[in-house]
Amino acid sequence: MKASDLMVKCLENENVEYIFGIPGEENIDFMDSLRGSKIKFITTRHEQGAAFMADVYGRLTGKAAVCLGTLGPGATNLVTGVADANMDKAPIVAITGQAGLERMHKESHQHMDVVHMFEAITKWNTRIHTAEIIPEVVRKAFRVAEAEKPGATHIEFPEDIAKENAESRPMPLSEVPIVHPGAADREKAYDLIRKAKYPVILAGNGVIRADASKKLVRFAELNSIPVANTFMAKGVMPSDHQLSLSTIGLQADDYVMCKVDRADLVIAIGYDLVEYSPNKWNPDINKKIIVVDSVPADTDSHFPIDVELTGNIKRTLAKMGEQKIVEHDIEYDRALKNMIEAERDLYKDDRGYPMKPQKIISDIRAVMGCDDILISDVGAHKLWIARMFPAYKPNTCIISNGFASMGIAIPGAVGAKLAKPKSKVIAVTGDGGFMMNSQELETAKRMGISFVVVIFNDSKYGVIEWKQMNRFNRATHIDFTNPDFVKYAESFGIKGKRVESSDELLPSLEKAMKDNSISLIDVPVDSGENLKLSEMLSKKACPVWSLPSANTFVNILK
Repeated sequence: MKASDLMVKCLENENVEYIFGIPGEENIDFMDSLRGSKIKFITTRHEQGAAFMADVYGRLTGKAAVCLGTLGPGATNLVTGVADANMDKAPIVAITGQAGLERMHKESHQHMDVVHMFEAITKWNTRIHTAEIIPEVVRKAFRVAEAEKPGATHIEFPEDIAKENAESRPMPLSEVPIVHPGAADREKAYDLIRKAKYPVILAGNGVIRADASKKLVRFAELNSIPVANTFMAKGVMPSDHQLSLSTIGLQADDYVMCKVDRADLVIAIGYDLVEYSPNKWNPDINKKIIVVDSVPADTDSHFPIDVELTGNIKRTLAKMGEQKIVEHDIEYDRALKNMIEAERDLYKDDRGYPMKPQKIISDIRAVMGCDDILISDVGAHKLWIARMFPAYKPNTCIISNGFASMGIAIPGAVGAKLAKPKSKVIAVTGDGGFMMNSQELETAKRMGISFVVVIFNDSKYGVIEWKQMNRFNRATHIDFTNPDFVKYAESFGIKGKRVESSDELLPSLEKAMKDNSISLIDVPVDSGENLKLSEMLSKKACPVWSLPSANTFVNILK
């Protein structure tokens, strides 16, 4: 058979459902081979959008998603999304076309060394230099992409190789072996937990990847240990659980840090260092640390490990949750949680306009079910979502916080809806991030995909202004003008609505969630709340033995 036909059969063998991308001259044989395949090709409007779609699809399913570009600019356009998936630990396989082997040794139209370019942003990548190795290359690309810790791989498929004849056949799939930590190491961990007065669990995205959230909750409940989750692990512990201390990761000294600062033991479970640097939560290097993870932890001077339990996270937590080790006093933790929840409730009836970000998030949460999915773009709104949006199940609040690239929300919503078609999806984005990949609205409309877009509109790069004001007390080069977003949406055949008062958002969201179509809601936002948050958190004090009541805390905020 033709090599491009073999490539498609190998992808089918990997149970690939979708390929996101743009056809080009150097991958036309591959595109022709897709005709009649059970794989559905999603033609996007930009390769970056294709990579972001694969990124979120892979994160939600745990299966490597595929994105495609041609050589040269097609390959370079994939880079941001591929890098995002790799750093956020989402499994994807990127495929790029390339010039024929006979012209790779010289200067040639659109030819560049794509394999070396992708080395820095993938777990593994290679060029197919002969048709017979296609099955081995494809099998390895998927195995490496999906293995812990997952990420991106890349295959370069030159145009002349795609035309060759091949005698090979797809390789059989094989399971990744499951590793368990030894009983002796568990006993060392149990001993540290027994001796700790103020333990805290730092739960990362690895818990979600391992489908271990319920095991985590069981272990925390048995031993009365509170849980702080990273941005990328929202929902790993239900936000309304008494042991949930919400999200850690804001660069300012947020309230969850009252517990973390006080902790003498941190149990880091499925935590990737890229999610929140250890020097932020262990600046004095004075905490005992237990690591529960799928692979040995990375090295960091602020992350000295006392006990490391390496193996399947779900099975490790299941074993640790078989019996109570010790029950800790959670009076302090309960009071701290009351403060966090009091702040969430403070703004649900706010009537200010432009709307406060806290109120916008409150209204969004009010219209969403527990299984619905929020995709956050990157910007000031992301920090508010991380702090204020309650998540009750894993993978229902998707935040990119490893590579943290703007422009992920709209294509990410497409990937999310394809991965979880029964869930309603809301893409929350700033006006800056929205304009970076808004062209993928056409892709979604063409495919008949439905989701809601909410734009935090302040006509500036708000998070950069926030940083500039905190550091220099002045801002520069952050302002821009926007199109009429309602007319812009309508030009795609999409329903658009601009919120003109705080009372309009909730009913607009309710209507949009009921529609089986794409809706865009433009919400003017009061970006002044960003600096107010910084000012409030700079005054935060953490009493050693007690905390103010929730009512007292509300009065402080007011």
